[in-house]
Amino acid sequence: MKEGDVILTPVPQADGELKDRPAIFLREMPPYRDLLVCSVSTQLHQYVKDFDEIISPADADFKSSGLRSKSLI
Repeated sequence: MKEGDVILTPVPQADGELKDRPAIFLREMPPYRDLLVCSVSTQLHQYVKDFDEIISPADADFKSSGLRSKSLI
């Protein structure tokens, strides 16, 4: 795994179930090897101006991301 990779990680849902959700691997944090990740969501209505970034199929690197649709990070 390298910085910038899109990974699937289990995230608890409101009903308590775990569901694999996409996240972007930012870096490994020493000394305990914890992972710093950024969540990815297709819930575009939750966009926060000057905070979120939109990843779009029009972006040059979208195809290599492994994402299936326009998403927020």
